[in-house]
Amino acid sequence: MNAIEDLARLIKKLPGMGDKSSLRLSYHLLKTDPTFNKALGERIAAIQEKIHPCPICGSYTEDEICEYCSSPRRDRSLLMVVEESQDAITVNQAGIYNGLFHVLGGAINPLDGIGPDKLRIKELIKRIDEGAFKEVIIATNPTEEGDTTAIYIKRLLEDRDITVTRLASGLPIGGDLGYADKTTLMRSLKSRIRL
Repeated sequence: MNAIEDLARLIKKLPGMGDKSSLRLSYHLLKTDPTFNKALGERIAAIQEKIHPCPICGSYTEDEICEYCSSPRRDRSLLMVVEESQDAITVNQAGIYNGLFHVLGGAINPLDGIGPDKLRIKELIKRIDEGAFKEVIIATNPTEEGDTTAIYIKRLLEDRDITVTRLASGLPIGGDLGYADKTTLMRSLKSRIRL
């Protein structure tokens, strides 16, 4: 195996990378300025040394406690539960939510051997019991795994005096009904609102 094939094999392990894409990226890196390649390699090598999960919410940070948990300007009565750290970043960048986050680290998926014990659900329950939250917004992905996780969390919180909500899902703004799949149409119909 030559160096290009070896690099392509490693790149292929990244999400969304197939045989052609990984080979194309390998050849692109071969033609790129060596200074860039060296800097990229150094950043990749150091990323796990510099970045770690926040001990409170689980979101990735370089600081001891992440920017969400350390900010005094965030609404501490709201807690949004997300699957991954990048979900919190996406919601935060939208600029429409100013509460706190809790990152589960995935979703319940028995076929992949991921049960509730492999996620940060115990930490979530402890955090809710020790906090002053009025609402928990479950923002897991609209997939079977995300729905299973949402239902599991909802059941754990049933005996607590707290409002539990779930993000609505359905047809996107500007979307075409003709291109919607059956599951999206079903969710849209179930989540319909009065005009």
